[in-house]
Amino acid sequence: MDFSRAVTLVADFLQSRNHPFALIGAFALQAYGMVRATVDVDFATEASAQPALVPFLESHGYETLHRSSGYSNHQHPDPDMGRVDFVYVSGKTSSLLFEAAKKRITLGEREIPVAKPEHLAAMKVFAIRNDASRRFRDLADIQFLLSLPAVDEAEVRGYFEKNDLMSLYDDLKRET
Repeated sequence: MDFSRAVTLVADFLQSRNHPFALIGAFALQAYGMVRATVDVDFATEASAQPALVPFLESHGYETLHRSSGYSNHQHPDPDMGRVDFVYVSGKTSSLLFEAAKKRITLGEREIPVAKPEHLAAMKVFAIRNDASRRFRDLADIQFLLSLPAVDEAEVRGYFEKNDLMSLYDDLKRET
């Protein structure tokens, strides 16, 4: 997959419509120093972007694999354009997420904002709560995020608490 082509397509569209966005997923982890293989590129953007974004992607050859109010996944038949996934946020969550996305990663010729480590951890905790099969991979990612300097551990702990997953947080802390 030529991630820079897919990222440029999405970033150009979202910027042209003044929708904030940030990388999440494996590319966001890479921006903080954790490298792992990935077959897609993941974005967070405002929920208000979805009604125009999905048809835009489809007009560029992407097939929508899943669409709900909070998520959408899109696959292109050209392997270079690959798969792009979106998390849609609104309200206070949107404000907090995009205002805190200060870090940037360069893909191709583009600098793309990256969600802060605490917000990446929050998304992974939420994912674990909704799909237990993600537990081990996402907990490893959270463990890495917690090891970063200046990460607000209390904030990350709060996401576990809010999602009734404190036993997982306690297990994670025992392992470090």
